[in-house]
Amino acid sequence: MKKIVLLATLVVISFPFFAATADANTIKRACMKSDRAGVNSALCGCIQKAADATLTRRDQQLASKFFADPHMSQEVRQSDRESHEIFWQKYKNFGQTAQAYCGY
Repeated sequence: MKKIVLLATLVVISFPFFAATADANTIKRACMKSDRAGVNSALCGCIQKAADATLTRRDQQLASKFFADPHMSQEVRQSDRESHEIFWQKYKNFGQTAQAYCGY
């Protein structure tokens, strides 16, 4: 019985860690799936690091969609929604950071 309680406690304690890492590498995965020339794991990993430094997980989820649908980025950029304007400023910073850090 003690082993079951201990195991259950470990699972409950560990769950937030696993939940937080479950959607990690959102940008890297989207980058690797894209059909752009020069895509490789090292470059996409570098871009993910820039995203981790500049974008929230929620921002990364939105930005990852741009790899499959570049037109969506223009829709967000031209949107009148305040949340999109705030996101776009962070996204521009992400792009500049990725370019400086990854040299693409």
